Amino acid sequence: MNLSDQEYIRYSRQVMLEQVGEQGQITLKNSHIIVVGLGGLGCPALQYLAAAGIGELTLIDDDVVDLSNLQRQVLYRSNHIGKAKVEAAEQQLYGLNSQVKINAINKKVEQVNLVKLLEKAGLLLDCTDNANSRYFINQACQQAGVTLVSAAAIGGNGQLAVFNFNQHKSPCYRCLYPDLEQQDTALNCQNTGVFGPVLGVMGSLQAIEAIKLLVQPGQVTANKLMLFDAWQLKFNAIKLSHNSLCPSCATLTG
Repeated sequence: MNLSDQEYIRYSRQVMLEQVGEQGQITLKNSHIIVVGLGGLGCPALQYLAAAGIGELTLIDDDVVDLSNLQRQVLYRSNHIGKAKVEAAEQQLYGLNSQVKINAINKKVEQVNLVKLLEKAGLLLDCTDNANSRYFINQACQQAGVTLVSAAAIGGNGQLAVFNFNQHKSPCYRCLYPDLEQQDTALNCQNTGVFGPVLGVMGSLQAIEAIKLLVQPGQVTANKLMLFDAWQLKFNAIKLSHNSLCPSCATLTG
C-alpha cells in the first residue's frame, strides 16, 4: 500500500525524517493502536497519533465529558459537556484527519474482550487513572504479547513506562506496582489535583514512544520508568526488572 499524493503532502514534514521516511509512513498507515482512557493523557496522545497518520485507532472509555475535564482534556470543547467521551473524541479526531479509521467503544475496559481486540492491534496505550483498569490492561497485554505504553500524572509529576511483552521475562506494570489498589483511593486527580500541561507532556510522550515502536523499535526506552517533575523541569530514569513474585506474571506462566 503506497502513499497517495495527498498523503505525501499531509505527512511531508514527517516523511522527510530519516527515522520515518516513506516506508515508515506506510507502516503507520497500516498500523492499529488501542487507546484506553480518553482523559488528560488520552486527549493529547490521540491527537498526535491521528495527526501522524496511524491507520486505525480503537478508543475505549465509558465516561462523559464534564465541565471539570476542560482544564486538561484538550480534545473536548464546552459543547461536548454531557456527551460520551468516545463520541466527542471520534468527532474531533475525524475533523483532524478523516483518513484515520476510528473504532469507538463506550464501555469500561473490563467489560471488553481486550485480548481479542489486541489480536488485531500493534500496541496499546494505557491512559487510565485507576489501579483495576491498569492491572486488567497489563494482564491482557501480557497474554496477547502486545507492547504496553503506560503513563500517569498527578500534581506536577508524571511517569512513563514501556513494557515490551515480546521480550522474555519483561517487567510488567504489576512488577512495578504490586499493591496499587491500596494506594488508589489515597492520591488521585480529584483529591490531589493535577497541573494540566503535565498530562500534555506525558500523553505526548506516549504518542512519541508509540510511533517509535512502529518505525524505530530499537530506539524505544523499554524497561525503564521515566519520571518527570514539571516544577523543576527535570527527567529521571529508573531501570525496571522482572519481579519473580509478581502476581500478574505468575498467573501468565502458571
